Amino acid sequence: MNPPGPVRCSSPPIGQALAHFWEIQNGLIKQLAREFGAYVIGTGRAADRQAALDFGANEFLDLATEDLDDIGRVEVVFDVIGADIQRRSARIIRPGGTLVTVVGPVEARPVDGLAVDFVVESVPRQLVEIVDRVRDGRLRTHIGTVATLDDAVPALNPTERRKGKTVIRVRP
Repeated sequence: MNPPGPVRCSSPPIGQALAHFWEIQNGLIKQLAREFGAYVIGTGRAADRQAALDFGANEFLDLATEDLDDIGRVEVVFDVIGADIQRRSARIIRPGGTLVTVVGPVEARPVDGLAVDFVVESVPRQLVEIVDRVRDGRLRTHIGTVATLDDAVPALNPTERRKGKTVIRVRP
């Protein structure tokens, strides 16, 4: 299986990948990257360190207290933050490496690499493969809240930070 969406894993397996996480709540990108042979470095807040490691990061960098430049050069950065973090991340990409962002048009490009504005495309066959991986335990999810359709608006607009993904149950 290739990773979902238009971005594919390189062959031979990718080397070192840096993944910025808000996505830490779910960890699918980290888990898929590990499955395809990447050494994954998760980033985020100190409070997210253990979750990043539990969901497959080989190591973790606290963006508030540690310097991104100390990681060295990486082949892939999966950016979900943008702005200054994206600019700093573009500087550590190896020649021929790739910056993938989900936060809109790319603001910073690697000097000698590729920048990709990632857009999710639902491909039913690939979604089935992901479901199969969840069912057989190769992928883990982190569901924090399950709400009914009647409670969807407040569930999707919390007043405080929550851990995990929110699932809206359509049927009772």
